[in-house]
Amino acid sequence: MKRAGIAGFALVLCLLMAWRPAGAQGIEDTPLPADATQAPIITPTPLPRPAPVSTVEQDGTTVELFFSTIAQGQVGLVHVIGAGLAGARARLFDDLIDFFPVEGDGFYGLLAANMEQNPRSYDLTIFAWYDDNRRVSIVLPLDIVRGDFIRQDITMAPDRAYLVDAEIERGELAKLESIFSQRTPEHLWDARGFQMPILNSTLTSPFGAFRTFNGILQTRHTGWDIRTTLGVPVMASASGVVAYAGRMDIRGNIVVVDHGYGIFTTYNHLSQIHVTRGQSIVKGQIIGVTGDTGRSSGPHFHWEVAVNGAFVDSIQFTQTWLP
Repeated sequence: MKRAGIAGFALVLCLLMAWRPAGAQGIEDTPLPADATQAPIITPTPLPRPAPVSTVEQDGTTVELFFSTIAQGQVGLVHVIGAGLAGARARLFDDLIDFFPVEGDGFYGLLAANMEQNPRSYDLTIFAWYDDNRRVSIVLPLDIVRGDFIRQDITMAPDRAYLVDAEIERGELAKLESIFSQRTPEHLWDARGFQMPILNSTLTSPFGAFRTFNGILQTRHTGWDIRTTLGVPVMASASGVVAYAGRMDIRGNIVVVDHGYGIFTTYNHLSQIHVTRGQSIVKGQIIGVTGDTGRSSGPHFHWEVAVNGAFVDSIQFTQTWLP
């Protein structure tokens, strides 16, 4: 859900937060708002393990939350420990979320709020079960807060204006939803976490932006755009298995990687794809090269992260410590 020099990283984070928001398609490299700041992305090293923000103990079960609130389009990490703990999961927004084991350190789970989740307080129920058949459930309040998203007006060139179509968009999102619904109960990423697919690059259009295409189609931006030229190598953000490699109308040539436990990354508008469906890949492996395919008005790279079926802010995700 990793950083180079903490001081340098903090500076980059401050620059990003000065304008960042939290989005539905791979899109062109749109101009930034006048008050926006572009920040170069520094090659990350693993984040240090943070201290939990809050801890709850009940019936021999300890629940640690590594967040105070979760903003629309962002994630939060939960840790469950207890003597003889055999498994854990959570219920949030009527969804069940399986937690993953970490040897000698209990179970962890990632919670995700989609970018349109109603900002209010919800019940988060943690379920834990033990080797002696004990079962414990703990109900906690979880506050979803409003995200900070910009608005963009986008004009597509006549030769691609046919892609400004709500039906095409719905069909593509349904296809991705089907891919994301396949949950692999395996921890495929490593302790170094997730990295940018193009290192030392410049972010442009932000996640979650409210977008209007050609004055008619209103939608959301499901990822971050990265400024690039044609033919730049694109790396896997983390180890995983290729869940999809092919062509979609809006995202053009796309690779989707399954990292296990409901975490997926997508790599869009590629000119070439260098992997195939079902292939195991490692972090940093070249999976394709940048292009201008799909609903795009120029060479750029569109990067998405989905957790538990929800698109989330890929930058915030890579800034989240994961075991």
